[in-house]
Amino acid sequence: MGTPSPPAAPSPPVPSTSRSARTATRSTPASRRSSTPVAGWRASRRATASARASSRTDGVHPDPWVDAVAVSWAPSPPPHPSTPPPPHHPSTTPEHHPRPERRTVTLEALLAEHAELEAKLADPSVHADQAGARKLGKRYAELTPIVRTARELEQARNDLEAARELAAEDSGFAAEVDELTLRIPKVEEKLTELLLPRDPHDGSDVVLEIKSGEGGEESALFAGDLLRMYLRYAERHGWKAEVLDGTDSDLGGFKDVTVAIKAKTDTPDGVWSRLKYEGGVHRVQRVPVTESQGRIHTSAAGVLVFPETEDVEIEIDENDLRVDVFRSSGKGGQSVNTTDSAVRITHLPTGIVVSCQNERSQLQNKARAMQVLQSRLQVLAEEKAQQEASDARRTQIRTVDRSERVRTYNFPESRISDHRVGYKAHNLDQVLDGDLDAVLDALAAADRAERLAGG
Repeated sequence: MGTPSPPAAPSPPVPSTSRSARTATRSTPASRRSSTPVAGWRASRRATASARASSRTDGVHPDPWVDAVAVSWAPSPPPHPSTPPPPHHPSTTPEHHPRPERRTVTLEALLAEHAELEAKLADPSVHADQAGARKLGKRYAELTPIVRTARELEQARNDLEAARELAAEDSGFAAEVDELTLRIPKVEEKLTELLLPRDPHDGSDVVLEIKSGEGGEESALFAGDLLRMYLRYAERHGWKAEVLDGTDSDLGGFKDVTVAIKAKTDTPDGVWSRLKYEGGVHRVQRVPVTESQGRIHTSAAGVLVFPETEDVEIEIDENDLRVDVFRSSGKGGQSVNTTDSAVRITHLPTGIVVSCQNERSQLQNKARAMQVLQSRLQVLAEEKAQQEASDARRTQIRTVDRSERVRTYNFPESRISDHRVGYKAHNLDQVLDGDLDAVLDALAAADRAERLAGG
């Protein structure tokens, strides 16, 4: 007698019909007559093909999703002979943008971290520590787009394989094969961008300083225009802006002004991710209100932007501080010019000076000034730790000289020009009213392209 054959392995579970199966059923003439036997036959075939495509990833890992992640960076399979080749995408093809194996490991680690964070956030005891829960929530929000895109890529690849099998028997599915073949490289490119190293401060709030420079009173007026522009931009995005300190000029401008801008909710792309490009010398060309001959003058104002620290990450020795109190100045009101409520803090080792006079009491002004001081010292500590100029403030000004400008506001031509990326637009009135998204998008795109080229 022959040796009995071992029992057959159980077949893998058949997943539900994929999204592409539903779209393909709607896209064919026969399937639109859903009451006919042909429509049901096609839907059944499609579900079977999708199940076969999904089941091919089983057997390597106990969890099919882990296996799908492990192969997620494999090059896209070649198009079916019956379909035209997709357009060339140099940024996504393996020969032009190789994807080393280390990115697969990184992706798996991020997916595992996302699952771990999800489990922790579901535990009510974690939320007893609000600061810790907030950190977990921010990290979870950062990883969610990566996980969502990775799953989208896995689903699209399974759908493409199933569509190719059906297209071999029915040419009505060829259109979906073409659509998926074009879409997958775009999803791969999106995932590549999401896996690039992020600025650790992108979700942070910011402290923004504007200082008048060359141009005297006209420069101070322009500093006031810049302040209004940033306040309007914050209003458009639903952010909260608070002026911490400022020195008025004689004609209603600002010699210097400090403002804190905060997002109302925690998001991976916060205030810093948008306004970090604003640091530098901003130049204005216009006829000043003080000009009686109608001549165009060129003035400048400097903008400094740095992320606001959420927790005390550095220790400040009280012996290193000199605290001065003085009477707050302003147009009047309770506690103005009557009590020594304004506070000026000097950090002796670094010479950094911070003042605040907008709060009602001396204690509140001191606490706010300490928060700004901590933010400045945090940036300084990062610069020293990296032994190079801070990447976060690489576009910040050194002197408020109009020759070092990063952007020009030309009033006669209603033109705004950003000299770092060659951006130009003739909508100066809208920009000064807070419509900054176009120029900030151009700067973000250039930064992203630079990181892609360097990665």
